[in-house]
Amino acid sequence: MSPSQIYVIIPAFNESTSVGKVIRDIPKNLVTEIIVVNNGSTDDTAMVAEDEGATVLTEHRKGYGHACLKGMAYIAPVARDNDIVVFLDGDYSDFPQEMEKLVTPISEDHADMVIGSRANANRESGSMLPQQVFGNWLSTRLIRLLYNVEFSDLGPFRAIRWSALQQINMQDKTFGWTVEMQVKAARLKLRCREVPVSYRKRIGISKVSGTFKGTILAGYKILFTIFKNL
Repeated sequence: MSPSQIYVIIPAFNESTSVGKVIRDIPKNLVTEIIVVNNGSTDDTAMVAEDEGATVLTEHRKGYGHACLKGMAYIAPVARDNDIVVFLDGDYSDFPQEMEKLVTPISEDHADMVIGSRANANRESGSMLPQQVFGNWLSTRLIRLLYNVEFSDLGPFRAIRWSALQQINMQDKTFGWTVEMQVKAARLKLRCREVPVSYRKRIGISKVSGTFKGTILAGYKILFTIFKNL
């Protein structure tokens, strides 16, 4: 089997001050293509991403899942079963230079999906708000009880084999994207692993956990998705 191609998908909404840093820190010798999905930004996110050499797609429908699905549709005509897709946020809270830790277990055929866990690693104080910490704690324990799979985080920095991603058949358009991937992977008995990743305070204010409305909507959608996929 030929070596895996690695595609990076970065959903981005008004991340002009951070997305360039994210792209610059991605190990260029590791990846095939960096795809930034401009999710209705009103700032210079698209221009900054293009200047840094990323492929920029436009998705006007707001929602994290909408943006990720747009990126997947773009690579679908060329992606092979053993290729790897990395999902990474555009806010510079993750450390893109740690990407090799996520893709290696897949490229060595020890895993189908690898989650970058912020729970057991070098996490900057204040980088996760209390509602995020509690939400992760509750969600991962429900997944363990209902699906008998151990996760410690719903972190957005993750890698997955293309064939596994196709098997999961992602549908969520908004807040439930990460948990949908994990519970469906658990239900399908895919080989899931976690690796510790570093985490820092994001640049700018979170569009989800940074607002009361966003926190409530995200919490509801995550719990709904966990029970929906039983």
